[in-house]
Amino acid sequence: MGPTIDPKAISHDLPTPEPESPFRPRKPYKFSTLCATVENPSQKDQYGSSSVPIYQTSTFKGMNGEYDYSRSGNPTRSHLEHHLAKISSAEHAFAVSSGMAALDIILRLLKPGDEVIAGDDLYGGTNRLLTYLRTHVGVTVHHVDTTNPESLRPHLHATKTAMVLLESPTNPLLKIADLALLSKEVKEKAPNAVVVVDNTMMSPYLQRPLEHGADLVYDSATKYLSGHHDLMAGVITCNRDDLAQRMGFLINSVGNALTPFDAFLLLRGTKTLAIRMDRQQSTTMIVAKYLHTLGFTVYYPGLASHPGKEIHDRIADGPGAVLSFRTGDKELSERIVGATRLWGISVSFGCVNSLISMPCAMSHASIDPATRAARGLPEDLIRLCVGIEDPSDLLDDLERALIEAGAIALAADLNSYVRANLQADALRDGAISRAVEKLAMREAPDSQEWFVSAPGKVILFGEHAVVHGVTAIAAAVNLRCYGLVKPRHDGKISVHLSDINDFHGEWDIASLPWDACTPVPRGDAHPEVLNQALVDSLQNSTLADLGADQQQAKAACATFLYIYMTLAWGEGRPSFHFAARSTLPIGAGLGSSASFSACAATTLLLLHDRISLPPLPPPTRIPETPDDPGHIHVSHQGRRGIPPATAEEINQWAFVAEKILHGNPSGVDNSVAVFGGALAYTRAGFGKPSGMEGIQGFKSLRFLLTNSKIPRDTKKLVAGVGQKKIQEPELVNKILDSIQDISNEARRALGDPELPREQLLSALAALIKENHAHLVTLGVSHPALESIRAKTGSSSYNLTTKLTGAGGGGCAVTLIPDDFQEAALQELISELVQSGFEPYLTSVGGGGLGILTPYTPNAPSTAGVDHITPPGTPNVDSPRIGGPAGAERSGRSLAPTFEALPLDDLAQWAESCGRWVFV
Repeated sequence: MGPTIDPKAISHDLPTPEPESPFRPRKPYKFSTLCATVENPSQKDQYGSSSVPIYQTSTFKGMNGEYDYSRSGNPTRSHLEHHLAKISSAEHAFAVSSGMAALDIILRLLKPGDEVIAGDDLYGGTNRLLTYLRTHVGVTVHHVDTTNPESLRPHLHATKTAMVLLESPTNPLLKIADLALLSKEVKEKAPNAVVVVDNTMMSPYLQRPLEHGADLVYDSATKYLSGHHDLMAGVITCNRDDLAQRMGFLINSVGNALTPFDAFLLLRGTKTLAIRMDRQQSTTMIVAKYLHTLGFTVYYPGLASHPGKEIHDRIADGPGAVLSFRTGDKELSERIVGATRLWGISVSFGCVNSLISMPCAMSHASIDPATRAARGLPEDLIRLCVGIEDPSDLLDDLERALIEAGAIALAADLNSYVRANLQADALRDGAISRAVEKLAMREAPDSQEWFVSAPGKVILFGEHAVVHGVTAIAAAVNLRCYGLVKPRHDGKISVHLSDINDFHGEWDIASLPWDACTPVPRGDAHPEVLNQALVDSLQNSTLADLGADQQQAKAACATFLYIYMTLAWGEGRPSFHFAARSTLPIGAGLGSSASFSACAATTLLLLHDRISLPPLPPPTRIPETPDDPGHIHVSHQGRRGIPPATAEEINQWAFVAEKILHGNPSGVDNSVAVFGGALAYTRAGFGKPSGMEGIQGFKSLRFLLTNSKIPRDTKKLVAGVGQKKIQEPELVNKILDSIQDISNEARRALGDPELPREQLLSALAALIKENHAHLVTLGVSHPALESIRAKTGSSSYNLTTKLTGAGGGGCAVTLIPDDFQEAALQELISELVQSGFEPYLTSVGGGGLGILTPYTPNAPSTAGVDHITPPGTPNVDSPRIGGPAGAERSGRSLAPTFEALPLDDLAQWAESCGRWVFV
């Protein structure tokens, strides 16, 4: 005997053309084959074209032909309608100009006095049209919970009920209505009523309501049937000849039939319906499980927890590619939606591109708030419409948005995230306490060693102009300062500043000027004004023996000791050694002091137990199914592993450190050193308020930084521009306006995730060239910088370069395109070195402050708690310096290797020491 044929498959599949035989029954085609196969035996193309031609004509010649006017009929549309009927288990199909046009045609069946029963969770446009009928046509509309058949029964009337309008799943709460049961009851109690189903959410691939007793089914073919959001269309299907006759008459009379070209596009889109939806709903299941694992309330019929799953599985062939979830807070939801980059913020769904929206503010905004509340539509609801992108990219983008919005935080295992409020509940309830963490340490808390790093910064656009109220664009540069704290037990503090003449210093803790110190209690912020008495005591007593040639070291030590003493509270005066090293050139205008300040503040905050890495995770939920891992891991390489609140605390103290070093800093340098990425900054004054805003979506770019090794006097340069403004106000103000335009354009380009990278690089190159020309006019360049520009911009390389920072020496930045030849780059670097300059090939953008995590997730656990170990030097027997990345730590100190390692090897060694987390 041949294979068994699924009766359900026969109901909507056409059999193969091979003849029937006792040994080989005719096997029906599967749905995906039906989608891809567009055949209409009654309409053979005279030329045998494999694709249906577009009959782009309004009229047809001759008399008594099949077609005369395209409003009434068109061969392209006929092919489409035949195809749609085939895949919808329908005898008749009609294609019109939009989904709402399809509903409008259907609702024209109603007359004054008729009653309609509709769901209480409907698309906003459907609700709007029903409201119009109730207000102007005299049709009564009952909105009920269609998931509960009992709610329909009181409104079903044998003669008055003319139509029952259903959605399943509903939009946007994805409620499930038992289409088969409801259709049966309507036929029994109101036999003349027409059962109408909006099947847009499922499409014919996943659900065919005509098979379950519906009379009319309509789809917004703009969605899944088209799949590309490049046309507007609606589809009506039915099996009743009387309804088909009325539909045809109304469409011809109204004139909203689909145009030939749109019919061609829709026919093309339906060919890939099955394969698109397979990818989309498989990814949606991953996203739904991920959000469910995090503890959000998720509405998706694919989850075992969905109350309508059993019904949906019975009437549909899959859960679909739309889900919604709640965060519990409307403003939090808004932040999440605004933080996504790959997910497009838009109404609609069904496209190959993933979309995100807040229904109450977008697709359902036409329903008044009181009605939304009465129908249980949450204001914080987020709807996700999943496309065909790579699932890992979609998850990563969503995860980043959740982190940025503050909805989730990194758990202590560094491989998963937890809901921020759940984590707080766990802490509050005592599920995880600091005491438990300390019990899990292999060494006493005062033996903890911390290793941190922070990036430098470049001003890409707007330097000098920012002093006069123009927006500057600053970005992190992946040359970093590193700081390491090693415990001592002898009542002393020592520092080693390798980059400042290899300075070593040591002090007795008891000898520090504690009488001048006013400690800041835990949880309080440092006052806006520095404790000048403490600064003076440190400078004039503790560090008085440092000579004129050690002023840089003196300032750095005063900063470090000031923060240490101000954070000390009660008896908390730990003894330790601090070492700092930097791959940043010192004094080149790349924010080396800010990155040092961020490292110093971070190590001291950790040392005084004022901040900590995310706590150990609360008990995880029980997986829904055996194949549910309980957490979908998204590779984040530690990015955003440091919570926003912790980063803000570090930034505040780094700013205090900058005040000690520079007196009146803008806050830009330390913000970039802590938060990374890029930001736009406008300085207060000149009639403008100050402002600092991160540029979301900033892309990491490759730059060559060249240190001219020419020292510069920043105050003198700034004063020179100010004097020029007084002498030539018209010229300088015009330049400042031009630089503002450059910054605005750069900000738009850097923050546009959809701008092709080639266009971005081209735009930035032009802006760099223009910005530098203005800075030359302001008189802040230098012959050495112009020499660098000449070399990089020669015909051999054709690169764009500008000064950065104060100019007058310091560094120049050169944009390196992605396709720039490596051999040419190395040749350029050699030329710059031969000319006495110091080039650094690096990237701009990326992570901010980093902390080498002390957690060892794979160590044997005690009482269910992962061990925490201080960072130690990895296996020295490893062929790589410091051992391979992720190697098990030996428990020995990192300090000896850190302080002795050649500078060229520092960054690679630091990365190999273990797992880092970043802001």
